[in-house]
Amino acid sequence: MLYFLASWRDVFSPLNVFQYISFRSGGAFLTSLLVCWLFGRPLVRLLNGLKMQQFIREYGPQTHLKKAGTPTMGGLLILGAMVVSTVLWARLDNRFILWSLATVFILGTVGFVDDYRKWLKKHPAGGLSAQTKMAVQVALGLAVGIYFYFFPSNLEFGPRVFVPYLKEVHFWLGGFSVALAMAVIVGASNAVNLTDGLDGLAPGTLTVSALTFAVFAYMAGNAKWAEYLRLVHVPGAGELTVFLAGMAGACLGFLWYNAHPAEIFMGDTGSLPLGGVLGFAALSVKQELILLVVGGIFVAEALSVLLQVGSVRLRGGRRVFRMAPLHHHFELAGLAETKVTIRFWIAAIVLALLALTSIKIR
Repeated sequence: MLYFLASWRDVFSPLNVFQYISFRSGGAFLTSLLVCWLFGRPLVRLLNGLKMQQFIREYGPQTHLKKAGTPTMGGLLILGAMVVSTVLWARLDNRFILWSLATVFILGTVGFVDDYRKWLKKHPAGGLSAQTKMAVQVALGLAVGIYFYFFPSNLEFGPRVFVPYLKEVHFWLGGFSVALAMAVIVGASNAVNLTDGLDGLAPGTLTVSALTFAVFAYMAGNAKWAEYLRLVHVPGAGELTVFLAGMAGACLGFLWYNAHPAEIFMGDTGSLPLGGVLGFAALSVKQELILLVVGGIFVAEALSVLLQVGSVRLRGGRRVFRMAPLHHHFELAGLAETKVTIRFWIAAIVLALLALTSIKIR
């Protein structure tokens, strides 16, 4: 919305700054951060008053039982801050922004209903069924995939997937690009959801991932930078920088209240849509495979669950990890929750830097 102030630059020249993505991204980041700081405490009090509390699974680490009663649905704060910052600072006539907001709304609604049903039934297993949540995620992923198949980010490259760190290596997927889009959306959404198990772990890691993809979006949206760095130029993708900056600011602001000991949890209301929009950003800027590096923590968490379940079913109950997801394994190995969280943050930063090196190593 503020972007259109730039049209008045002939009247007042300083308004010209509103046309720059870098300026508006900074504004979006600070706006989200400020919204979380201002409304975080009132939301915590409101959710406490409604007894909108987290119900802890009995078979989780015993140290987590003391978290029972902590309010959940904190994702409302993150998503609200993201929407406010996007409406204020991004161009709402941009297709990537509209799809990002749609992803937030759809998966945010699913997460909210899931958290609300758990609260009604006073049980962690009382939410939406896994099949229902998966069906919505698959439907959204297919919709995104079909859209990009007929209206690709880049007309020249279309449904191709590029291999990071290699020069001019890509594969033509054709119609299979729809399946890839679905896998990215579903996988990212669920992986972030599985990671959200320790105080501050998910929002801290998401802050790093969002800022990393903000860099990719900015480079891909700039024709000169994209050509110089051998990235796929995606017209209009620069606006995603504004959205992702707002997402990073919102996650960082939420961390103020979610840091150990957490005063509020994001719940599925936050984790499902945040993972989904991260996957959408990767698809938009043609960096689907680099998501595996940027989101390496989320990938490791999801793989640990798959390996654990597969091992229990195929090897007569034998486990690979002490407990899955992976962060619980390290907790049961004797590491303090805060130590696990901070080490995962460090790993996320290292992975982000490794991902950014792919911009030049081509």
